[in-house]
Amino acid sequence: MRLQGDQVNKHMPYPTLCHITWLLHGLVENQIGPTFCRILPRYVMLIISMAAACWQSLSPSIAQEVPLAVHAAEQQRVKIMARASSATVSVYDGTGQGGGSGVVISPDGFALTNFHVTSPAGSFMKCSLPDGQIYSAVIVGLDPTGDVALIRLLGRNDFPTATLGDSTKVRVGDWCFAVGNPFLLATDFQPTVSYGLVSGINRYQHPAGTLLEYTDCIQTDASINPGNSGGPLFNSEGQLIGVNGRISVEKRGRVNVGVGYAISMQQIQNFMGYLRSGRIVDHATLGASLSTDDKGRVVVTNILGSSDAYRRGLRHGDEIIRFAGRPIRSVNAFKNALGTLPKGWRVPLTYSRNGKDTGCLVRLSGVHRYEELLAKAVAGNTSPHKPDGDGPHPQKPKSQNERSSPGKPASKDVNQFFVQRHGFANYFFNLENRERIWNAFSKRLHLTEQKKIWKATGELHDGKSVDITLRTDDAAINIGDDLTQVDGTLDLSHQTGPQRSGGFSAALYLWHRLLMMGPERFGEVYYLGTAPVPAKEGLYDVLVATHNVIESWFYFDPSNGQLILLEMFPERDIDPCEIYFSEYRDVDGCRLPHCFQVHHGEQAYGTINIDHWKLSSPVNDAT
Repeated sequence: MRLQGDQVNKHMPYPTLCHITWLLHGLVENQIGPTFCRILPRYVMLIISMAAACWQSLSPSIAQEVPLAVHAAEQQRVKIMARASSATVSVYDGTGQGGGSGVVISPDGFALTNFHVTSPAGSFMKCSLPDGQIYSAVIVGLDPTGDVALIRLLGRNDFPTATLGDSTKVRVGDWCFAVGNPFLLATDFQPTVSYGLVSGINRYQHPAGTLLEYTDCIQTDASINPGNSGGPLFNSEGQLIGVNGRISVEKRGRVNVGVGYAISMQQIQNFMGYLRSGRIVDHATLGASLSTDDKGRVVVTNILGSSDAYRRGLRHGDEIIRFAGRPIRSVNAFKNALGTLPKGWRVPLTYSRNGKDTGCLVRLSGVHRYEELLAKAVAGNTSPHKPDGDGPHPQKPKSQNERSSPGKPASKDVNQFFVQRHGFANYFFNLENRERIWNAFSKRLHLTEQKKIWKATGELHDGKSVDITLRTDDAAINIGDDLTQVDGTLDLSHQTGPQRSGGFSAALYLWHRLLMMGPERFGEVYYLGTAPVPAKEGLYDVLVATHNVIESWFYFDPSNGQLILLEMFPERDIDPCEIYFSEYRDVDGCRLPHCFQVHHGEQAYGTINIDHWKLSSPVNDAT
């Protein structure tokens, strides 16, 4: 059947299958004229009507359920965003003209933000929450290289908090949303939410001449602009997966072009103990340079002879297979893994030479020299872009009398939460954590200072007898026929017996001294943060104690306060003597370890099992 356009228009007002066939024929033959233009609306209506009829006839219930499901999903998303946004902080400097964003992570007010946000503000700042209140805040710890700062909001102990997520599970294509104070627009303290996708993971950006180095980042197209810096990036479930920091901007203005970067929560959690220490912390280096060879292997091109990696056997030309639990297939992959780790951690390394794989633990050095890091941190903002402070001014903070809602707490005097000391962002929090760890440990130990002399008898794993005498000024360790004495008034770095132990006698002397005298009188003792322990899960609190030119690291189990490991370094850049403490049992009302596992480098010196402890005072011992 052949139809003419006029016939279709005059005699068949409602299109049929023939009409559709005629329409397609006209499109193919390029015979589109006035008639086609007149009847086009009818065909559009036909398609819409047919689709609606099919939808209704196929499943009326689905047609009703889909709008309800869409509405329910929307309401759920709104609810999640509202809950997550309640923990988002707007950070302002002292002038109220600059600042950024942050996110509260604990009910007592600890919050994360960027180093380049807090730098212009110094040690004190003002922060607002969506509850409409302004709170005083104080700096806690700084990670200038990673562009992270930990602050504490003051005035209450029931702050809304973000739920921490696992950034290692983030994948490209995941929904996410950023919350913050772009261009300081939140003059009513209500943050802005932008929705988007995770565009990339494990992104690495070179320092580009600045202190900041962004490693292992999450890339997102969720709109992040100046002022969002330091604010949270949440996954679709409202879990915190990163802290927003860097953006790519147009050349003619500081406006996001769809590429934003968030510091992963995995990296931040690795540094969390260090940040809580109140210190200015450094990132790690392996002490070796890597490149990709013509076979695509990641190989060592240069290595420092003083590095722990060199002591573990790593050499020029070796291929890096795995590092810190990650497979290494590119130099960027290695830099991403390394950039998430603090100075001083020990992590697993697997390298290959001549087809043979070797696994070991390496202790990581710092990227910067100590004074260099402090100088760069104090120098102020080192952001690759200008400080996030070019937006409108925030509202003037209200006094307690001006607040309409009664019962809201006023800001406390921040001076009591700040102690200045060279090398620390805020020494107050270092003292607080040192006291927390020592109190938990002492509570379990039940030591009395009167019983200063400790004697123990036991046996080495090979059957040799062991006799130990520990005093506050000296010590004597007799293992078999090998007697080692320690004089606490002399240089302990030269008292490293017994042979092959790395200084077990001196280490045990320092252990006894700390337990007897406590951190206040032992010497210089500070809280390092948290670090892993070989062959154990989780992270452990670390106190670093220095006495008689010797530095020792004491590792405490945060779950029960128990001391589990001592590392004693006779000299810098050499293997320490390691003592692992276990089998704690009651001794005259105290709890002391009855097993010492002693290691030096990659060698195990031996295991000492204690049969009997005797604690006495100097007078009783003399008689």
